[in-house]
Amino acid sequence: MTEASLRAPISSTARGRAAAVHIDSVSLALVLALLLLGLVMVTSASISIASRDTGNPFYFLERQVLTALVGTAGAVLVFCFRMERWERLSTVLLAAAFVMLLTVLVPGLGEVVNGGRRWLRLGGVSFQVSELARVLVLIYVASYAARRQDELRETFTGLIKPLLLLALVSVLLLGEPDFGAATVLFATGFGMLFIAGARLRYVIVLTAVAAALFALLAVTSAYRLRRLTGFLDPWAHAYSSGFQLTQSLIAIGRGKWLGVGLGNSVQKLFYLPEAHTDFLFAVLAEELGLLGVLLTLGLFVALIWRAFYVARLAAQAGLDFQSYLAAGFALWIGIQAFINVGVNMGVLPTKGLTLPLMSYGRSSLVVTLVWVGMLLRVYHETMMERRGSATVMARGAT
Repeated sequence: MTEASLRAPISSTARGRAAAVHIDSVSLALVLALLLLGLVMVTSASISIASRDTGNPFYFLERQVLTALVGTAGAVLVFCFRMERWERLSTVLLAAAFVMLLTVLVPGLGEVVNGGRRWLRLGGVSFQVSELARVLVLIYVASYAARRQDELRETFTGLIKPLLLLALVSVLLLGEPDFGAATVLFATGFGMLFIAGARLRYVIVLTAVAAALFALLAVTSAYRLRRLTGFLDPWAHAYSSGFQLTQSLIAIGRGKWLGVGLGNSVQKLFYLPEAHTDFLFAVLAEELGLLGVLLTLGLFVALIWRAFYVARLAAQAGLDFQSYLAAGFALWIGIQAFINVGVNMGVLPTKGLTLPLMSYGRSSLVVTLVWVGMLLRVYHETMMERRGSATVMARGAT
């Protein structure tokens, strides 16, 4: 077999196969299952408050469906772009993230809701900038890990530089204040760097330092300290700082094995605040019981496993940036879902984090679905790379 023959044009059939779109049906099915389950639970959890406040019992469902359609359109759009473009633009995207996080802190530009300055109003629609900014920052972290692999794996400075960046972004998030978003971002970025090959001893030391700093931030803020003490003994503050958590625990306890039945939750009837957003899981546990909880957790575990599987396939195909981005999605989904469920069950301090793909939250849902589009693109490019390599090997063997 000559070198010229190896470079010969591929047949039209082979070109057609190479141009095929490869969809990860497993990830798509898991995302769809979580999304549909979320729509059902948002409807159930919000129907009473929607009727009282708007006169339309399906007000939040309609908005969530519209948000899901917007997010799906965004996912399709993202899927159409090669991942190398995102890698080339990673520095620009990082700058855009900083601009958004600084803009929202400017009085008159950032919209204040429930004491937090986290939203920008664009065309009459409020958007939580931290949701998008976190993804843009993690795209840069994935790009850094792919470009600076040797430095990251062999030197301490290779690890500390991206961590300082994550710390700076976390400071801006704390200024909103959004302690939960800062925690998820830092933990996800740290995990991506570890997966990329950062030395274990450096990771252990810096993990201890980061944990100490976050603990210090928690106890030096009167607001966060009240949340922390309410979490430690919510029943001692059942009508003040521990009210939300005690109502959540009551809802989960009422669910028992099979739940009280879909739509029959009592705690959602103006007892449990944020029942359709941050505490949707508690309503799910009350109405669907332990069986529903296990189903929901199983779907999340399966999606996380699948994303890591896609990341491994991309790494084996030599697509480092794509691999780290897929791993980042898995870490982000896992960490945020773990924190949300932990908060609902009283094993973690209360934070304003939604349950990914399920809770009512327009910014969160749109950004999550867009990131799903990136995950599907990673799978497509990985399959294209693997099929291209297999085609070359097959032609070389003939």
